[in-house]
Amino acid sequence: MKPQTDSPPILVFSDLDGTLLDHESYSWAAAKPALDRLADMGAAVVLASSKTGAEISVLQREMGLSHWPAIVENGTGLLGETAEPTYHELRARLDSVALELRQSFVGFGDLSIDEIADATGLSPDAATLAAQRMFSEPGTWTGSDVELDAFLDQLALKGISARRGGRFLTLSFGGTKADRMGELIADLRPLQTVALGDAPNDVEMLEAADYGVVIANFHSKPLPKLKNEASGRIIRTKEAGPLGWNRAMMQLLDRLEHEAQEQG
Repeated sequence: MKPQTDSPPILVFSDLDGTLLDHESYSWAAAKPALDRLADMGAAVVLASSKTGAEISVLQREMGLSHWPAIVENGTGLLGETAEPTYHELRARLDSVALELRQSFVGFGDLSIDEIADATGLSPDAATLAAQRMFSEPGTWTGSDVELDAFLDQLALKGISARRGGRFLTLSFGGTKADRMGELIADLRPLQTVALGDAPNDVEMLEAADYGVVIANFHSKPLPKLKNEASGRIIRTKEAGPLGWNRAMMQLLDRLEHEAQEQG
């Protein structure tokens, strides 16, 4: 097992829902061959998601990734860090938004565990972990686009930012996956970096990596053309979820090995 303090040859940053995890079943089984190949070569895989630390730590254990860092709650924190939780203050400021706008946003804090399970497709046990938030509030918007603009304007005045993911609109006091990505690259000093994601909140991470992979998401509008896509540094999969993740990673590793042999 590669210790966290070593510099990995490749540092992979991966979104979870709809990317490494299947959108419906939350299974990552189809990506296991590529994950095994990465482990064999000493590469690091950093899970980067809007999920809570409680959720991600379970997935890390299942995938054999507990010895690497993880980015939690959409980049507002790192797994295991001792930052002061801001969730209760975030909820208080959210509740101070004009009522006609506030009632169109339904966050996890407005739902019971059973309702979170219904909204996400998670089991009740998994939904309990999803409710253990420290820094951010995912939710759904049911109002109009004009009302959403007004809602976001009021949130901004209260110091709250919003990021659109594959399923939810997530509120926080700032911080992105790309911010945490930069910190981990500086700490781990990999030779190359790869990022995989499927949603708008993954774009900065995809564009910051040496190689980016846009995972097909048939449940939402495709991401617009990204920087470095024309040069081939960012590619798109035809398959969704872990199947697309596995195929793209296998092809990218083949490509990198071929380039290394040519240079050697």
